[in-house]
Amino acid sequence: MGAGRTARDKARAELTREIKDEARRQLATDGAHQLSLRAVARSLGMVSSALYRYFPSRDELVTALIIDAYNALGDAVDQADQGATPGERWRNSCTAVREWALAHRHEYALIYGSPIPGYKAPQDTVGPGTRVPLTLLGIAAAGDPPDGPVPDGLRAQIDALAGVVPPGLPTGALARVVLAWTQLFGMVGFELFGQLVGSVDPAEEFFGFAVDQMAVYVGIA
Repeated sequence: MGAGRTARDKARAELTREIKDEARRQLATDGAHQLSLRAVARSLGMVSSALYRYFPSRDELVTALIIDAYNALGDAVDQADQGATPGERWRNSCTAVREWALAHRHEYALIYGSPIPGYKAPQDTVGPGTRVPLTLLGIAAAGDPPDGPVPDGLRAQIDALAGVVPPGLPTGALARVVLAWTQLFGMVGFELFGQLVGSVDPAEEFFGFAVDQMAVYVGIA
């Protein structure tokens, strides 16, 4: 019985992988807005009712793809988070974000592009989605993060955030890391979606310069 269950589990895992791979292909050709369980089933030679046993709705398939993308990005950053100094770790980790995004444009667009109409991400996506910012926070905490004045309304937001992330950064320093995090992904998004054409394109030199400036800003020498 145990061997039979294992064989079924392996078969289910393999078909689940094939479904997600086909869905990613459709993301690349049609975009997330057009993703359809029926189209995925048709491409795989399945009837829709069979696919629904794996993903009961389009939103559940989208959620699985989002979690996979966040985790793939998080894995890439974890592997790059190496260096003798916080500055080296910061540059390597930020560079890994850009390199992963350039290599996985449609998956990046799924998690950081335009929202999908009618889709609301469940709580399951929060943990994978916070992997990269938590890594950046850890690197900044290993440096000499500067505190500083923060507007009252923002201070309340940052203090609330401090209650759910690893301790060790004062309010002003945490606000700086949040700003650097949004700037990092903003730069990557600008490059991927063609917003730097005619200015700092190709963007590699600008990206490296900005990453170093962000490191200084968050207190990493």
